[in-house]
Amino acid sequence: MIIKPDKPVRTARKASGGAMQARVLIIEGRFYEEIADELVGGAVAALEADGVQHDRITVPGALEIPQVLTQAVSAGLIPGRSAGAKWDGVVALGCVIRGETSHYDIVCNNANHWLMHVATEHAIPVGNGILTVDTEAQALARARGGINGKGADAARACLRLIELQREFEGQNA
Repeated sequence: MIIKPDKPVRTARKASGGAMQARVLIIEGRFYEEIADELVGGAVAALEADGVQHDRITVPGALEIPQVLTQAVSAGLIPGRSAGAKWDGVVALGCVIRGETSHYDIVCNNANHWLMHVATEHAIPVGNGILTVDTEAQALARARGGINGKGADAARACLRLIELQREFEGQNA
């Protein structure tokens, strides 16, 4: 279904019980623990608001997020249409703060490039909540807010992509 610009966009199609029938994997980079806690709190709040089940995997930092996604694909746990799939989509959460060296650019570029590469290659709905900021204060301002923070935004993006994927696949039925 094509949504016309003058209509509101739904964040998730809910089943008769009021919950979206989906299971989402949260991959959480923990390099900045306080920021990670805020991001995951928002993501979990958004998923639970839509009645979506979720699992969490923690990794040391942003660079490890695409590696874990690739491992889940290799194990057949995602994408959702795989025979042994466990998850319908992924919420990637982490933070990279600019420092005095070029390491920031390397981490930002590679974490985001490889995350989206795996997502697009395997048609995996991914909500990208990897913050790339200049300061810790900027990161906290974006991460905080619970259901209104960037973690929740990433969760809602994932749910919308799951919904669209199901709509597209339904058109071939």
